[in-house]
Amino acid sequence: MKRFLTLLALISFLTLSAQEDYNVKDHYDKTEVMIEMRDGISLHTTIYSPKDTSREYPILLQRTPYSARPYGADQYRSKIGPNETMMKEGNIIVYQDVRGRWNSEGVYDNMRPYIPEKKRKEVDEASDTYDTIDWLVKNVQHNNGRVGIWGISYPGYYSTYSLLSKHPALKAVSPQAPIGDFFFDDFHHNGAYLLSYWRATALFGYMKDKPMTESWYEFPDMGTQDQYQFFLDAGPLSNLDQYYGEDNVFWQQLKEHPNYDEFWQKRGIIQHLEQDFDAATMVVGGWFDAEDLYGPLETYETLEEHGKGYNTLVMGPWSHGDWARLKERQAVGNVYFGDNISQFFQENIETVFFNHFLKGPASGETGLPEAYVYDTGANNWSEFSQWPPENVKKKTFGLGTSGYMGEIMTTEYSFREFVSDPKKPVPYSEDIKVVFTPRKYMTDDQRFAARRPDVLVYETEVLEEDLTLAGDIMARLRVSTTGTAADWVVKVIDVWPADAEDFPETQDHLKMSNYHMMVRSEAMRGRFRNSFENPEPFEPNKETAVDIKLQDVYHTFKKGHKIQVQIQSTWFPYIDINPQTWVDNIFEAKESDFQKQTHRVYNNSKIEFTVLEE
Repeated sequence: MKRFLTLLALISFLTLSAQEDYNVKDHYDKTEVMIEMRDGISLHTTIYSPKDTSREYPILLQRTPYSARPYGADQYRSKIGPNETMMKEGNIIVYQDVRGRWNSEGVYDNMRPYIPEKKRKEVDEASDTYDTIDWLVKNVQHNNGRVGIWGISYPGYYSTYSLLSKHPALKAVSPQAPIGDFFFDDFHHNGAYLLSYWRATALFGYMKDKPMTESWYEFPDMGTQDQYQFFLDAGPLSNLDQYYGEDNVFWQQLKEHPNYDEFWQKRGIIQHLEQDFDAATMVVGGWFDAEDLYGPLETYETLEEHGKGYNTLVMGPWSHGDWARLKERQAVGNVYFGDNISQFFQENIETVFFNHFLKGPASGETGLPEAYVYDTGANNWSEFSQWPPENVKKKTFGLGTSGYMGEIMTTEYSFREFVSDPKKPVPYSEDIKVVFTPRKYMTDDQRFAARRPDVLVYETEVLEEDLTLAGDIMARLRVSTTGTAADWVVKVIDVWPADAEDFPETQDHLKMSNYHMMVRSEAMRGRFRNSFENPEPFEPNKETAVDIKLQDVYHTFKKGHKIQVQIQSTWFPYIDINPQTWVDNIFEAKESDFQKQTHRVYNNSKIEFTVLEE
């Protein structure tokens, strides 16, 4: 066994060494062009074409707000394309600055709304994609007339958007960690503002009036490495105006649209996918993606429900974009999941998908399953003919007043309560640092939270056999508060046994013994419990239903482990602090609005799991 592992390590080392020796400039010619759109605006586009012109190649396009740099015909990226294999095989690789970003002309619109019935020279990202593809297939030499589009995160959103272009040359699209809707991805979760993304507002909020090859925005200087303390000292969100003025368009939009109004609804892409598309799709995501988990799962589900074409799902044990990075040991935070998982994906899934539709028969017979998903508890890949799998059923666990969680509960009507103090919010992580956007916390040890009086803990007995969750989780809470507003946070946790061994990745101050691994979590801003469009206050001390959908998981809780659920009302500074008294707009709340309140969770609350049956 040791000899086999040593051989794998040697192969991995040789593969990585070969990749480091590959020089893009030796194999590709680079051209920069400005492609004119139908309204006269031109978009900067960088084209890498194989030097070997003895055959024709498909075009692989990425449209991005993050820059097509380096700029200059003699300046090359060190790596191009979706992965190393496809770079070396030979493809025409194209990067484009989207409208209003970097070296492109025009005005930027954050998640520009789609216009279904365009008139005259109306434009959106679908028309810009169509015009770009049309120019490329007609003007780039040695292309085979087939185009694929890929991208991660915001470029993943533009990948999804490309489907709406319906250009006949577009044959394969891979939205990877795509944004689906900013009210549920990145900057909000169920309407709760993600304060941890506040610094990223600089990236999207400052406009420019001409093409630029250098950054025109700056990130705010927080003056500390303690993010928790910075936001606690800052107080109400309105105090953050000193960092972002009226010239930051996105900050103003966030403040002016606290509810899921027409502004946000128009910018969501999911609702426009309820139609059939000719291009094949492969949606990719990470089970521990703190930024965009809603996007890939909702994108896949909507395409699957309404479309008739080729559509597959890949979900691995990754944080945001991990699958595009080659590393031998795949870990998220303290938890290790296996070796060379990203390499497996790139070579055996991603490359196979694109080559089939762009170079091969494009019959749809790829040999890939409908769903290629990784079990983050058993640490192995599974193939399913649908997602969630066919052989699943719902199991309901009650939440007892003693802290016990199980399928069989007493009928006694009671509750547990805690005091939620806005001045002492529950941290989302015990790490002291400033992060641009959080990632590691998705598998973080939750013992620090379990030991707080303002976090309710419910736990099963030690499992006598494996239990695999494969699908979504619904928390059906019955709650009350002495105030008129509250947030509710639910975390599902895998409690490891006492004899669990440490990984090399385990932080020095932690042990995997009794590790409380967060498997899934979600927040609900209570005012949106009945409607995201029309918020409403709580009636003090009145028992109220609050349902929270936690995104899908594929995780085996092993024999000897326990399932734990934590419920709390602050999660700081991942989400901002709720005043706990009703205000029309939390972005305008005053210091006096923030009040300590007592919250109750009643024992008729339930957690519904989607369980895989053998």
